[in-house]
Formats: sequence, structure tokens, C-alpha cells
Amino acid sequence: MRAPIGGFDDAHPATERTELLPAAVAAAVTAEMLFVDSDPAIADTAVFAATYGEDLLRQSANCVVVAGKRGGDVTLAACLVLSTTRLDVNGTVRRHLGVRKASFAPMETAVGETGMEYGGITPVGLPPHWPLLVDAAVVDTPYLVIGSGSRRGKLIVPGKALAALPGAVILENLAA
Repeated sequence: MRAPIGGFDDAHPATERTELLPAAVAAAVTAEMLFVDSDPAIADTAVFAATYGEDLLRQSANCVVVAGKRGGDVTLAACLVLSTTRLDVNGTVRRHLGVRKASFAPMETAVGETGMEYGGITPVGLPPHWPLLVDAAVVDTPYLVIGSGSRRGKLIVPGKALAALPGAVILENLAA
């Protein structure tokens, strides 16, 4: 099957490639999500786009784990923004989470809490109690490349499907 975006010759329904996905992601993928296999060495967005099509820079979204602190409490959340933008951690994220300070979660925390590989974290299959903050521009994009939970492979997902993920909150100006 040919993917709707990028230069992928071999895309499969993600529900048929669950053996290549972390358990939580495998349990959460839906029929409208495609899996494309790729070399883990080219998982980073810029290298991935250079390999599979420069247009993918504008059709990719990054999932970032953030930690918000208020007093002694720490709130973890995931944020999904277009790869050509920057997450507004100290503005929109901090205010939405109602915390005094927000920052990118340490790699060990992001990996340990999600069960996913760093560099492949995806909004699909996140811990169910986490907020998932999604920039409105993500939802408006017909198809996006996102992580698969592993550095090997990517998911291609309709933007609107990301708005329906558990815990998703669509925010204007989540990214700049």
C-alpha cells in the first residue's frame, strides 16, 4: 500500500504491524493509522524528511513530554506540535496545566513513564491519565507523520484522528 504522504512504497495498517510497536501503542492504534517501517538511524525529523521527502517537514508532528511543577507536585503531560514550530512551554503549556514552572521532562522520565523509546515518543498509547495538549494546526493537517513509540518506524495519521485520542485538548497557540 502506498502512503498518502511521503515517498513510502510500503505502508501497512498499523493494526497489522503491532509486533513492531511497544505494547501500549499496539493496543491503541486504530485502522485509520498507517505504519511505515524505517531505519532507527534516520528517526530524527530532519534526516527522516531528507530521506523520504522534504515535504514531510511540514507534514510531521513531534510529541514532547513536559513536567509541570507546583509546590511538591509534578504533573506530566504530552504536547503535540508541528515539527516546524516550537512548543510554548513557559506560556501556553504552563498556564493550561496550572503550574508555576513547566519544562521538558528528563529523558529518563519520558521513557520510563511512557514505555516508549526516546526519539520515537508518540501520542498514541500514552498513560490514560495524562493530558495530551494538541496544537490546533496539527488537527487541521490532513495527514501527519508521528512517532511510533520506537525509533524504528513511524505512524501516518489523519490530523483529526489525533484530536480524538484519550486526554486530547486542542489549543490555539500551543506552538509558535
